[in-house]
Amino acid sequence: MLIRKYKPSDCKELTELFYDTVHTVNAKDYTEEQLCAWAPGIPDTEKWNMSFLRHYSLVAVENSIIVGFGDIDKTGYLDRLYVHKDYQRKGIASKICDALENSVKCDIVTHASITARPFFEKRGYVVLKEQQVERRGFLLTNFVMIKKRG
Repeated sequence: MLIRKYKPSDCKELTELFYDTVHTVNAKDYTEEQLCAWAPGIPDTEKWNMSFLRHYSLVAVENSIIVGFGDIDKTGYLDRLYVHKDYQRKGIASKICDALENSVKCDIVTHASITARPFFEKRGYVVLKEQQVERRGFLLTNFVMIKKRG
C-alpha cells in the first residue's frame, strides 16, 4: 500500500469512497436519514477539493485503487479519516493517521463519529465532550476528542 499526498484528480473518487463508507460502515450507528444528511448523494467536489488543498491531505492506494484518505490542518484538527468499505480492518486508517499525526507537533483534535470513537480511543485520544451536530436538518452525535502531545 502506498500513502501519498492528495491531488485534485483524486477528489471525485474520494467523495464516492466517503459516500459508500458512510452509508455502509456507519449504518449500524446512525439512521438512514442521518446518513443521507451526513453524506448526500451529490457532493460539492469544488468545496471538497479546496478543503483538501488547504489541509495536509493523504491518500492510501492499493493496486491502483484508492482505499482510504485523511486530512489534518496546521492547528492539529484532524478533519477526515475514511477507509473504503471493502478494505476495513486492514490497518489502513492507522497508517494514514500515523502520517497525519506525525505532520504536526501540537495536540490533535478530531470530531469522531460513534463508529470511529473506539479507533481513536485505542490511539490514545480522549473524549472532551459528546455533541450533536446539525446536518441538513438532522442531528448527528459525535465526540470531540483530543490526543495530547508531549
